[in-house]
Amino acid sequence: MTDSSSRADAAGQAMIEAIGLSKFYGAFAATQNVTFSVPRGQVCAFLGPNGAGKSTTMKMLSGFLAPSEGKARIGGFDVSTDRLSAANLLGYLPENGPLYLEMTPSTLLRFMGDVRGMESARYRDRVEYVANKCALRSVWGKPIGKLSKGYRQRVGMAQALLHDPQVLILDEPTSGLDPNQTHEVRELIRGLAKTKTILLSTHILQEVKAVCGRVILINEGRIVFDGPTEDMEAGQRTMETRFRELTGAA
Repeated sequence: MTDSSSRADAAGQAMIEAIGLSKFYGAFAATQNVTFSVPRGQVCAFLGPNGAGKSTTMKMLSGFLAPSEGKARIGGFDVSTDRLSAANLLGYLPENGPLYLEMTPSTLLRFMGDVRGMESARYRDRVEYVANKCALRSVWGKPIGKLSKGYRQRVGMAQALLHDPQVLILDEPTSGLDPNQTHEVRELIRGLAKTKTILLSTHILQEVKAVCGRVILINEGRIVFDGPTEDMEAGQRTMETRFRELTGAA
């Protein structure tokens, strides 16, 4: 067992922890005192209108952005002070994530495997898995810059899954995909949920109903709802209506 796995097991059920996360840009607060935890094996939707602070929070959780206040932990590791150990447990798909456009999916994943120090045998097994799961074989040797947005999104998903992380943070994973591809990604997420902890940001509320057991809703940098998905449809109100009510758009 690796040190990372041992620490994650010792951390108990909380695999993703946001503890008073705040991010300030001058007088503007992108997030304020965002606090929640996601237990092992849960698929949690992270919702909010544009500009609410979703992507900022996800970047702080993944270590791509330093918080002004608070802490982020992955598998018990503080992302700020023990980032490499946290990164070993984490697969992160940012919205419109940067890719090396001159590379092919094959060369990009080889590069990612080298950066993560993956042994040859393990890399071969994992790259076979992600190439098939993300349906990349037909574009395996094409430059990423020549691929459609949907295929680029699949490449981003493949790099997030390559090292078989325990935790996935996915920011708009079905953005740019057609209905068939969207269905495939949802099925992939359902399958991954059996063994992984997933925080999923999306604007597609039907996607939330399809794959998520819990919803965290953020508005103007603060959490305004945290509970089971079914509670977002209280009484006769739909999830869309509740979303609008909770974000002040009703």
